[in-house]
Amino acid sequence: MAMTFNPNADISSHKTSRRGRNTAIVGGGGIGVVGLLVFLIGPLLGVDVTGLMGDGLGGGDQGSQSSNGQSLAQCDTGEDANASTDCRMAGAQVVLDDYWEQHVDGYQPPQLTVVDGQTSTQCGTASNAVGPFYCPPEQGVYIDPTFFDLMRDQFGASAGELAQLYIVGHEWGHHIQNITGTMSDHPNDGTGAASNSVRTELQADCYAGAWLGDVTTLTDDNGTPYLETPTKAQLKDALNAAFVVGDDHIQEQSGSVNPESFTHGSSEQRQKWFSAGYEEGLGSCDTFKPSGRDL
Repeated sequence: MAMTFNPNADISSHKTSRRGRNTAIVGGGGIGVVGLLVFLIGPLLGVDVTGLMGDGLGGGDQGSQSSNGQSLAQCDTGEDANASTDCRMAGAQVVLDDYWEQHVDGYQPPQLTVVDGQTSTQCGTASNAVGPFYCPPEQGVYIDPTFFDLMRDQFGASAGELAQLYIVGHEWGHHIQNITGTMSDHPNDGTGAASNSVRTELQADCYAGAWLGDVTTLTDDNGTPYLETPTKAQLKDALNAAFVVGDDHIQEQSGSVNPESFTHGSSEQRQKWFSAGYEEGLGSCDTFKPSGRDL
């Protein structure tokens, strides 16, 4: 099995929890990798995304809260992260917090919840059907790991280890946008290829790339790098995930591509901005320049 985490890396400091139960689906507006776009064609793909109906920037109807989740106490090492998707998410939380603490003054981490089935949030129902998303009013990231199976089955992605880390890194990017004021400075202005929604998503892709580009410099308290240097095959896998969740690729599944309805960016754009972050670092991630840096 291809390894991403160093087996001996210590990830026991994670605060990831697991939560889930059967609950009614409510409206909401989390910001996710796939998000509102899929709602337009969800029935054609067999994907229920009613939990993301809304303005795409948080709020929405609030469902009843589930009981407190259980921590993933068995996720202690990089070996655990390589063997279990749940533990890989927990390990990602440790490494992401380490990275962003070094780059954001006064950094406050989001809460990462691994969803088992579905659970209600202030941004609607979290489940594999709506995909991973960030809920701004909660400052929480929600991921049902079975979503990666849906990526393979519904969207044709390979969805391997580094692709999964790209996706969770993308959601962390939304948290950074929230706590640094990017979301409030660039509010939702509708859809379209140059909309704030697209710029927000592409910046989150760039942030994920910047994190993964620096990830081998991040170590645990014993000096062990958390992750191994990504292989070319793993980078190809991450770029494949960025391609698969592009607006145009998803819309092609319904037979019609409409750039005026874009909310996340085209496949080419998503790959471009992930690569910019990976190769050039955080300084390359300003998608809100007047020129749009050739979005």
